[in-house]
Amino acid sequence: MFKKDSIVKALTFCFFIVAFFEIVSEYLAYTPFICSLKPLIPLLLVVIYLTSSTQKNPVFVIVLLLSMVVNILFIPNTPACLYYALIIFTIHRIVIIYLIFSLQKVKDFIPIVIATVPFLLIFFYLFIETNEIPSNSFYLLILQNILISLFAGIALSSYVMNDNKQNSVLLISVLLFVMLQFTVFIEKYFLVNEFQMLFRPLAMTFNTLAFFSFYKYVIIAEKSNHN
Repeated sequence: MFKKDSIVKALTFCFFIVAFFEIVSEYLAYTPFICSLKPLIPLLLVVIYLTSSTQKNPVFVIVLLLSMVVNILFIPNTPACLYYALIIFTIHRIVIIYLIFSLQKVKDFIPIVIATVPFLLIFFYLFIETNEIPSNSFYLLILQNILISLFAGIALSSYVMNDNKQNSVLLISVLLFVMLQFTVFIEKYFLVNEFQMLFRPLAMTFNTLAFFSFYKYVIIAEKSNHN
């Protein structure tokens, strides 16, 4: 009988192999592989998490399934699909922040507010400088900027207040999510139809690494809270 650690390692290897081929497919713009591999990445991470976790938090599974839906909606690259992707992505961000608060022991919210402000300034400066934002996405993007800034603020303040492995992994994950949001925002609203061969594989790379890092954070946080 296979040991759980061996199964997790094998699944993790498969996860990164699938991610590699997905990133290459994005670079080559090979739609058949993109359509099949892009939704498979979060599904594989669900299997890895359910195999490795002893607590199996359903909220994290919901986060990954929402990510799968967003990945699917980003494939067509049309204004309608982008709009629906933003709606699902907003729900996804709210759920992921709820998950962090359920895993983190937050006693003081002032450091979170202080750490959130710089990210708000950066994201809203980028937002103000953008002229090509559709009217139906305007308020969704404002909410997105607030949520990613809060997400980053929680991670940064937790790391500064308590530099342990759990908070270090969370910070790495959040920085990757921030880079992902920058990349997608620039691709969709700044350099539309330019450098697509660069931005799409780059976004998928950040996406893969961010979610895998967040999975590691959830596992570490579950073990820490259990102990």
